Amino acid sequence: MKGSNYSSKRELIYSTLCSTKSHPSAKWVYEQLKEDHPDLSLGTVYRNIALFKENGKAVAVANILGEERLDGDTSAHAHLVCKCCGKIEDVDMPSLTLKGDTKGFNTDFVAVTYFGTCTECSE
Repeated sequence: MKGSNYSSKRELIYSTLCSTKSHPSAKWVYEQLKEDHPDLSLGTVYRNIALFKENGKAVAVANILGEERLDGDTSAHAHLVCKCCGKIEDVDMPSLTLKGDTKGFNTDFVAVTYFGTCTECSE
């Protein structure tokens, strides 16, 4: 795996990303860690998240208000994204496990994202 040298900061960033279901931005991850790790830079968070995405340990879900929102859960599932408030929810969809040669495509992964309005914003 590219960039697989052990780094305690990398492990902190990854565990923070995976510890939430909020589908955070890199800035959110940085904000969670900076108080206890003042030597951590936002650039380090962005570089490590790019590495996680490249290595298949994280995925970008959507861009909300100019910030890429991420998911450390790479299991087969879809996402619901509220166009009003930016809330992102997981949707369990076991049929998303399609892999292999399909209609001339060699599929590596499947990403399904539904955009709409959450119940809080609809009221």
